[in-house]
Amino acid sequence: MSGIDPRIARGIRLVVLDVDGVLTDNGLYIGMAGGAPTELKRFDVQDGLGLHLLRIAGIPVALLSGRFSEATRLRAAELGIADVIQDPSASKLPRLQALLDERGIRWDEVLYAGDDLADVPVLRRVGMPVTVANGVAEARAVSAYVTERAGGAGAVREMVETLLHARGEWDGTLAQYYRERGGDST
Repeated sequence: MSGIDPRIARGIRLVVLDVDGVLTDNGLYIGMAGGAPTELKRFDVQDGLGLHLLRIAGIPVALLSGRFSEATRLRAAELGIADVIQDPSASKLPRLQALLDERGIRWDEVLYAGDDLADVPVLRRVGMPVTVANGVAEARAVSAYVTERAGGAGAVREMVETLLHARGEWDGTLAQYYRERGGDST
């Protein structure tokens, strides 16, 4: 697989993902359940496995959303993602700067995947800017890698596989994944 420069890939210490439009198809299901407002989102299971593969490879993941959603919090917990930033003002740059300062990570050590206008300032700043196939033109213009798959339809999994291939870690990560499941790693 190609698309991510191996020199840059090897320097990535944190993968940060926008949620709506990257981990989801940008759709929201809003209604009432038991007399309370309810919001549902559809997340792609293969993307979730991709995020697990990143964890096996030792690359932490953070979510950075421009709106609060209980569905996002629940999915992050299910995937074991502790760093979940949900900022209704969509002030992503300062919120991510705070996380990087806390972790001692530089901007050039971050892969960020976004899809819309609120993501462009972050995409311009990181070492590896990524957008999904259905990202807006402004996000595509500043991204070093554009997935073939759309957000919420396997784009994150595609990005993870491409990153791990570029780092030379795909085979080792898969071997570890299979061992975790009691299978043969060859």
